[in-house]
Parts: sequence; C-alpha cells; structure tokens
Amino acid sequence: MAEKKTITKGYQKLKADLAAGEVGRVYIFYGEESYLREYYLKEVQKKLVPAGFEEFNLHRVAGKGLTMEELGEMTEAMPMMAERTLIVVTDCDLYKLGEEQRTRLIALLDDFPEYCCLIFVYDLLEYKPNKTYKKLYAALSERAQEVKFEPQERGDLINWIARRFRAAGHDIDARTAEHLMFTCGSLMTGLVPEIEKISAYAKGRTVTVEDINAVADPVLDAVVFDMTSAVTKGNYDRASELLGQLLKKQEEPIMILGVISKELRRLYTARLALDSGKDKLWLMDLWNMRSDYPARLLLDAAKKTTHEWCAESLLLCQRLDRRMKSEKGIDREGELKLLLMQLAQRV
Repeated sequence: MAEKKTITKGYQKLKADLAAGEVGRVYIFYGEESYLREYYLKEVQKKLVPAGFEEFNLHRVAGKGLTMEELGEMTEAMPMMAERTLIVVTDCDLYKLGEEQRTRLIALLDDFPEYCCLIFVYDLLEYKPNKTYKKLYAALSERAQEVKFEPQERGDLINWIARRFRAAGHDIDARTAEHLMFTCGSLMTGLVPEIEKISAYAKGRTVTVEDINAVADPVLDAVVFDMTSAVTKGNYDRASELLGQLLKKQEEPIMILGVISKELRRLYTARLALDSGKDKLWLMDLWNMRSDYPARLLLDAAKKTTHEWCAESLLLCQRLDRRMKSEKGIDREGELKLLLMQLAQRV
C-alpha cells in the first residue's frame, strides 16, 4: 500500500505543479498508460517551449546508444527566447549503464542547470530501479521525480469516457461505460479509437451496450471471459467460435491457454465466494479490481458451476500447459478446441 501511495504522489505532484505553472528539473516518466504520459509531456512542453522555437529549445533523443557526455552537452545548450530548454530521452535504461556512464550521470544530476528540464521516458522498456547501484539509486531518488502513469480509477475513467463521447455528440451512462472498459480494457490509449468507432456507428444520442458489441474490438481477456462463460453454459459451439476468432487474429495458443487458466482461477474464487458467503467486495480486493462490474459478472458465471468442476477445469489446463511446453509437434490449436469441449461436457 505504501508503494501505491508513493506512485500516486508522484503523479499528483506533477499535476499540481503544472497547474501552478511550475516544472521540475528531472523526471522519470513510466507506466502502461501511454495516453496520459504523452498528454503530460505535451503539457510540460507547453509550459517551457514557446511555439516556433522547438528547434532551439526542445531536444528529443533515443536513449539507445546515447552517452552521458552527449546528454551533458545538450543540457549546456542555453535556451533561446525562453527561460528553459526541454530534453526528452526515450528508453534509456539508466540502471544498465556501465560504471563510467553511471558516474557521469550522477555528476550531471548533482549539478543540473536550472534552465533545463530533462525527462527520461520509458516506453518500450520497463523501468526497474535497482538498489544494488546505491549511488545511482540515491542520486535518482533525490534529484529525479518519478511519475508512474497507471490506468485511471473507475470514477475518473468513466467521466473521461463520457467527455469523449459528448465531444462526438453522444451520451453514455456509467454502467455502459463500465461495459466498454471491460470489453476494450481500461487504458485510455486503447479506448480512444474504440470510442471513435462506436461514436461513428451509434445512431441514437445515447450509446448502448449493443452499439459497443457491434463494432468494438475486445481485448483478449474479454473474449476469454465470454469463452469461459459459454463453457459454463455447456455451449461448446459458441466457445469454439470465440476461440476461432482469437486464432484468426494470430493469438498464440499458449497465450490463450494462459488467459483461460487465469479466468478459470478467477471463476474458482468466485465459486468459493458463493460457497462461503463472501460478496463482490471480497472478489474485488482479491483480484485488485477497480470496478464491481467484472466481479458481478464473475459471480453470475460461477453460479452455473460447482466447486468440483472448477477444480477439474484447472487441472485440465495445467496438464495441457505442461504438454504444450514439453511435447514437440503437438497440435496446439486442436488441443485447445478439445479442452473447451471437455470443459463444456463436464458442466
């Protein structure tokens, strides 16, 4: 919980500082919500770099192959017709720098110029602080502000979705917005094109679940949830149809099996919740759900199962997982179809 508060604190401080017109010297931007990351990069740029002077005051460089000597030279470039310059370095793995480069970076951070703002952006690379490098870790902890961009909380995301639809001439209620989040994921980056598609398709002022289902491209987890739900109803044909859609998208069978296993584990815990008198709040806490929408769907699906079926289903998945990883020449697609048939027959 302390780590979560620290992460949130960095993001909230950035928002507050920008609102007050203040920008720090060194930042580390990371996290899976790239929409927010790009938004705040643009906000920092607006604060620091006058329009028309980007060539002089804005420097965007790739981190791969960048030396700290080159970075130091960039920081020495004085701003033109502005108070500060902005340097954005993308995918420089700071904790994998050689010893000499780490030493140079520490020296740069210790004497960083006031007229410059440096942002290390982790896009394709994952940001992994390493306390083994004590001096570098201490320098970054003291001199750089870490900002993690995570999926937004339920209420904030629903409000954002509503604003996006209103801008396109539509309304959407909270429950329908939750269905959209469940179907297409909770990352704004992925939701933007889906909202555009749905807005173009919807005929009425108010967006419906049917509108979403008609044109939205569901994430893997949503398709697998529908697949397992079909299985719990003994509907192998529907489950097989959904599997075919995933295979047509060239999803790897081993990846699909992994998500099926995860969904069946969630379903098992929902069955345990029903058997022991626990409610959706218990499930939400167990699986770190931001909304009660998937918890309610899980509990409804679990009502069609038994404790024994859930346990057997997980065992079948484990056996197939071992076979896929150990046997050569196995027909993985065929084995997945057989797994769904076995699960549907055992309900």
